[in-house]
Amino acid sequence: MKISVIKMDGKAAGDVDVSDSVFGITEIRGDLLARYVNWQLAKRRAGTHKVQTRNENSRTGKKMYKQKGTGGARHGSRRAPQFVGGSRAFGPVVRDHGFSLPKKVRALALRHALSSKVVSGDLIVVDNVSVKEPKTAALREQFGKLGWTKTLIIAGPEVDVGFGLAARNIPLVDVLPNAGLNVYDILRADKLVLTKAAVEAIEARFAKKEAA
Repeated sequence: MKISVIKMDGKAAGDVDVSDSVFGITEIRGDLLARYVNWQLAKRRAGTHKVQTRNENSRTGKKMYKQKGTGGARHGSRRAPQFVGGSRAFGPVVRDHGFSLPKKVRALALRHALSSKVVSGDLIVVDNVSVKEPKTAALREQFGKLGWTKTLIIAGPEVDVGFGLAARNIPLVDVLPNAGLNVYDILRADKLVLTKAAVEAIEARFAKKEAA
């Protein structure tokens, strides 16, 4: 299939051929996208939340009162969770929240995410993204003319330094290199902007997997 290419000023710059198996999927599987997003968000959780257990609480461990004859329940320590100042029962501990997801599922989810933007008409291909001067105000005005508000821009192997500096203070606009392409950022953006170099890299990436 062919996708139209534009320049940063909005003028047409020809077409680019893309693979139907990557950008041409019409029946988008929401279950794949959900599995990938859950996997991605679980992996980035720090997992550093923790509470004190009974052996870490500095409160006294002396027996509160004698075992029998008080008419009250038997207690051995004020560190028990039922007392104010005691330790929490079954509280969170430092752990890794990540889980495994097969590579084939991840690759298929990325294809469906890319195709979903084509289906909704929110995929834009530009010849390149660069600026003469890193001026945020000028780039924001240019984005406004193009209708790019909540946008993910995949700039190619590397992000142009001036473009990256100009775009980093624009709200809801993310600029990433090819290596940063991921399903979560694609889905939460209203527009996905790919450079021709990014499209070629995506095509080459999936061509290698198909060959393998």
